[in-house]
Amino acid sequence: MNRAFRLRSFALLLIASSPALAHDTWFQREAQDAAGRWTLWLGTGNQYPVLETPLAVEALQLAGCRQADEATQTLQPLRALDQALQLRTPPAAGGLSCWAQSLPFELELPPEKITLYLKEINASAAVQAAWAGMRARGLPWKERYAKHARIELTGPRARRAAAPGLAMDAVPLGEPAGWRRGDTGSFQLLRDGQPLAGLAVEFRHERAPMGFWRITDAQGRVQTRLPLAGRWVLRGTDLRLSSERPDTWDSRFVTLAFDVADSAVQPDQNASSLSSNARSANHSAASTAMAAEPPTNTPRW
Repeated sequence: MNRAFRLRSFALLLIASSPALAHDTWFQREAQDAAGRWTLWLGTGNQYPVLETPLAVEALQLAGCRQADEATQTLQPLRALDQALQLRTPPAAGGLSCWAQSLPFELELPPEKITLYLKEINASAAVQAAWAGMRARGLPWKERYAKHARIELTGPRARRAAAPGLAMDAVPLGEPAGWRRGDTGSFQLLRDGQPLAGLAVEFRHERAPMGFWRITDAQGRVQTRLPLAGRWVLRGTDLRLSSERPDTWDSRFVTLAFDVADSAVQPDQNASSLSSNARSANHSAASTAMAAEPPTNTPRW
């Protein structure tokens, strides 16, 4: 199977595999060995935290890790699993930032899926109006998109800074040692290294059935209280009309996976394999905590 065919098949799978269209791609940490190397999964899913499709190795344009002020090192692909691409980080005696960027894909979205897609990414009024004008002219939805994913593995010597070369980034700000339950987390969204204002981003927790939205300010910054310990993901999609291809959309998807500790428990001790009874209890508690968060700063749809 040639590379072009595999990339095309991957792009089609993201669109056709589920009724939902805003398929995010994110990292999930699995284990750390005695040498300090993390095993990570990188995959795509309809809704966090369930990974459904691996990001093809051929689709990786950029993949790296960095600790403190050290140089970027390679994030090594290991094998493609059914639901994710397995990768290994370089050895790290402490915190580590890792990231990946896909090659761009092109697609034409079926008309019946566009409304759902715009709702799932919390598209702005300007995007909605632009699409209404295109639809009135009988134009199809053509889009060129790329995925950008980042994960923070917290610990001493963490470096919370923009990932070099990443075209869209979500940078955690503040104390490098990591957040604890109830803290306020601050983040900055960047596009081509510049602050991205007015972007809707959603925060999702591994045990909550719903997330909550925030809108970045003029400096591309957003903050929110983190009411639950465990694994989180920040997700956002910057969708705009192309400056190079008439009547075509450009989109960049971004995710940031990070941990929130509970009291003195370190993030990597927050168990991800719970019994069904424990999951049920935690799911209920998570639903209550997340329901207390306002759904969005500014209604978008």
